[in-house]
Amino acid sequence: MFGIIPRPIWERTNPADQANRIDMAARSVLIRDGKCTILIDAGIGTRWSDKSREIYRIGNQDPRLQQSLSRHGLSPDEIDHVVLTHLHFDHAGGLTYVDEEGNLQPTFPNATHWVQRRNWSWAHAPSARDGGSYRDDDFNFLEGADAPPLKLIDGIDEILPGIEVLPCHGHTFGMQIIKISCVDATYLFLADLIPTTSHLRDPYVMGYDLQPLKTVEEKREILYHAARQDWILLFEHDPSTAAGRVEFDERRRPRLCALEDSPDSYLDD
Repeated sequence: MFGIIPRPIWERTNPADQANRIDMAARSVLIRDGKCTILIDAGIGTRWSDKSREIYRIGNQDPRLQQSLSRHGLSPDEIDHVVLTHLHFDHAGGLTYVDEEGNLQPTFPNATHWVQRRNWSWAHAPSARDGGSYRDDDFNFLEGADAPPLKLIDGIDEILPGIEVLPCHGHTFGMQIIKISCVDATYLFLADLIPTTSHLRDPYVMGYDLQPLKTVEEKREILYHAARQDWILLFEHDPSTAAGRVEFDERRRPRLCALEDSPDSYLDD
């Protein structure tokens, strides 16, 4: 998760267990504007073997998405749009489930699914280095005749009112971060560009990013605009901090500013 940063340094903020695993979240964002209901990313899903659950230490992720929707009085059938930052298994794994007959079913059958065209293409022919991060069963169902609608996006676009997608290519080709413009604030869902608050500074780049120097460049640009325009950053994988603002210290290093209000009012874990 921390690339070239030595473990004695990163472990100060992200302690590891005996198997070298750290705590991480798989956070989604739910948006309702009175006209439609939008979900950004779908988590890791339920289709995991016991071996994989042990490798990744998958805990209570299975019921969490359903529970979060239920707390808001929603079922998966009521989601109108699912916006995917990219198609890695920890972001798209929740798009499908296995029913009682053992058949693969779409979790959000009535939702339009949005993904960058470049990531859609890359997911179907990834490199040997990142092929394990893409699982065909997570997204191939969208090509079926009876599948929910699939919308492929080309570059920067406002796909829905107040929902803008900004492509980034350092982590994987065609990932998109999501800019959410509301009346009171602007939010930026960072996906794997800055997965946790520990990744704000330049050197903290994940070892499996395809283009690490591109990630550094993209982080600098996003954080510059976020600080100047007072955007609220949303962290998909941080186990304890869902959101915050950013400022730069006297050495021009980014640091997180806590929010005065609780993020629980607008975030779902």
